[in-house]
This record gives sequence, C-alpha cells and structure tokens, in this order.
Amino acid sequence: MNYALVGAFVLVLGAVLIAGVLWLASGGAIQKKYDLYLAIMDESVAGLNVNAPVKYNGVDVGKVRQIQLDPGNPERVNLLFAIERGTPIKENTVAVLKIQGLTGIAYVELSGGTPDAPLLRAAAGSEYPVIRTKASLSARLENVLTTVLAKLESTSNNINAILSDENREAFTRALAAIATVAQTIAERKDALDAGIANAARTFENASRATARIEPLIDRIGRSADAVEKMGNEVASTSASAGRTVDSVGADVKRFTAETLPELERLLGELSVLAGSLRRLSEQLGRDPRGILFGRKVVPEGPGETATEPRKP
Repeated sequence: MNYALVGAFVLVLGAVLIAGVLWLASGGAIQKKYDLYLAIMDESVAGLNVNAPVKYNGVDVGKVRQIQLDPGNPERVNLLFAIERGTPIKENTVAVLKIQGLTGIAYVELSGGTPDAPLLRAAAGSEYPVIRTKASLSARLENVLTTVLAKLESTSNNINAILSDENREAFTRALAAIATVAQTIAERKDALDAGIANAARTFENASRATARIEPLIDRIGRSADAVEKMGNEVASTSASAGRTVDSVGADVKRFTAETLPELERLLGELSVLAGSLRRLSEQLGRDPRGILFGRKVVPEGPGETATEPRKP
C-alpha cells in the first residue's frame, strides 16, 4: 500500500515538474503577447527561415512566423511577422531583408517610423496590417551589377563594331587623307600666313571705317530729323495758306456781289458825261463865243410865230 502511494506521489510530482518546465519555457507569468503583421517582398528571401529574428533598429522585437509565395504573383513572397505588442510600428515603417555577418543568416530589419506618424492599422478587407518593404542591399547591388554588365556588353559590341575590318580600313584612309592635308598646309604655310595677315589688316580697316561711319550716321539721323521737322512746318504752312485762300475767295465773292452794280452805274454815268463833254467840245470848235455870250437866237422862219419857240 505504501509503494502505491509513493508511486502515485512520484508520478504527480513528475507531472508538476514537467508542467512547470513547460510553463517557464513559454514565459510563465510574464509571457509576452504578439501582434501579427504582413510584409510582401519583391525579391528572393534565400537564407531567411521561420523563427528568424525581426529587429527594429537593431533591437529584437519579434520573429518570422510564416514564409510563403504569394498565390496571385509567384514573384513575390509573403512574410508573416509576430512582433511584440506595444512596438511602435508606424505607417512609414519599412522592412528590409539583411544578412547577418559572414554567416549568411538572414533576418528582417525594421526602420523608419517618425514620431508624428500614425500607428499602422489593417486596411479594410485585409486580415493583417501590411508593412512596406524596400529592396535589400544585395538586391540593389544585383540590379546595379546587372545594369553595368549590360552596358559593358553593349560597349563591347560597339567597340567590336568600330574595330571591324571595314572601319579599320576607313580609319586608315582617313589618317592618310589627314596626313595629305597637313602636308599641303605645311607647304603653303607662307601663303596662309600672308592671307591671315591681310585678313587682319582688312578687319582693322573695317573697324576704322566703322568708327568713321558712326558719326556720319548720327549726322544723317539728325538731318533726317530736320527734314521731317521742315516737312511738318511746310504742311502746317500749306494748311494756313489754304485757310487764307479760302478767306480771300470769300472776300472776293462778297466784293463782287456788293461793288459790281455800283461800278456798272458809275461806268454808265461816265459814258453819259463823256458824251456831254464830246458835244461840248464840238460846240466849242464850231462857236467858241457861245461860252461867253450864250447861244445865238435863230430868227423865225416863214410861217413860225413868236408864240411857238423854235426848237434848237
């Protein structure tokens, strides 16, 4: 009976010990709580394993819970992170895949997250908040090396095309032509020097002529201004003369209308007076005494009476 009790006690104690160890291993009374976040990588995650650390500026804040391909796009990889609750994951926080030391063990590094940025929340219709990602250093180096290699290959092809047999032959002919031209120039060096000297003198003479022409141009400009002013004055004088002619014409019309009748009457009277003077002159020529003694009475003729005066 005592052996049975001892055996039961040992079994119970062993179970308690095992439960205590498991409890302590899981964190015990200070067990941490985690929130799940999703990150989508557009590059290879070779070297990254489940339970790989997730660090925030170098501090461990969680682990990689799950790694799987995106069902809709196999070029992308979905990473599920378990991050300690209370970690300030902001909307501008960025996840980058990094390699630890020379071991090649990959982990996820979180960075960014300014103090004034809001905390990251799950979007409508999404199960987990999605952390933005950025290409890793190895991916950026690979892209740069790929671009450089492509450019080197293109440059090599261009160099090979330039150094083809046809281009080398053309280049040889061009060098020969350049040598011929250089030799011709060397042979005519004196003539070229003389031509350059003549050109320099021509430019100098042209410069002096230009300096002399400038005052002449100024004088011509002033003369043109004077001619323009004179033309304006002549135009003004012509306008004044026109107004004067119009005024004189009006005066002439008025003079003709008012004076011409009087002048006609005066001419008529002068004609009568001239006739009288002519008759007087004729009478004086026939009988000058008539001025002093008057006209001589003509005796009455036969049958005339004294009552009927004789008509002159």
